[in-house]
Amino acid sequence: MKILVTNDDGIYSPGLACLARVASSFGKVVVMAPDVEQSSMGHAITANRPISYKTSPIVFQDIEAYRVNGTPADCVAMGIHLFKDFDLVLSGINMGANLGNSAWHSGTLSAARQAVLFNQRGIALSVSLSSKEVDFAHLEAYVHKTLSNVIHLEKPDLLNINFPFAPDGEIIWTKQAVLHYDGKVIASKDPMGRNHYWFTVSPIEAEEKGSDRWAVKQGKISITPMLLDLTDNRFLDNEERIH
Repeated sequence: MKILVTNDDGIYSPGLACLARVASSFGKVVVMAPDVEQSSMGHAITANRPISYKTSPIVFQDIEAYRVNGTPADCVAMGIHLFKDFDLVLSGINMGANLGNSAWHSGTLSAARQAVLFNQRGIALSVSLSSKEVDFAHLEAYVHKTLSNVIHLEKPDLLNINFPFAPDGEIIWTKQAVLHYDGKVIASKDPMGRNHYWFTVSPIEAEEKGSDRWAVKQGKISITPMLLDLTDNRFLDNEERIH
């Protein structure tokens, strides 16, 4: 198996190194990740300038690794163009959960989606944060166990996997939480007295049982199968719609 590994936290992320190590136990790995952090970049692609890549400045054991001056989606496109014939694209491990509506702006999940657009399977992996640093050495066994359950599946093409900060070891299939959240712009000032703004989001409704947010809150590892198709089929199937 040939696996492309990328992320949105950048080439220096310990989550990327952890994922590359685990992935190497399943096959040949090539790492191609952004040269700087690209968190919450969504599915942006670089269209107004050329992009390039260089050998990674850090060593990934015996794994071939490169840094790209572009977005997570760029990294996937570049990797598939340059090295071809991948069986799978893994994106992560993101420093912070990608649950519910965060799927819309997650660079981690967007890299996995880009893989599916290029007719490859894509799996995004993220871990919840706490006041302590993530222990990736401890998490590694859970990542390996989870990937072992899904890496050889033919379908679905797109998976979103989320680990709680302290997993209890149980893996469950979940649906995406799509309840409303509170998105707001908070105004502040910088040390020079100039206005600046933060855009923040936080859930405002209780977790629905069986959803990704609910599972991770219970300490479970969440796997959510996803689709690229955004069509509202319930509307199309409604005979009372306007003709």
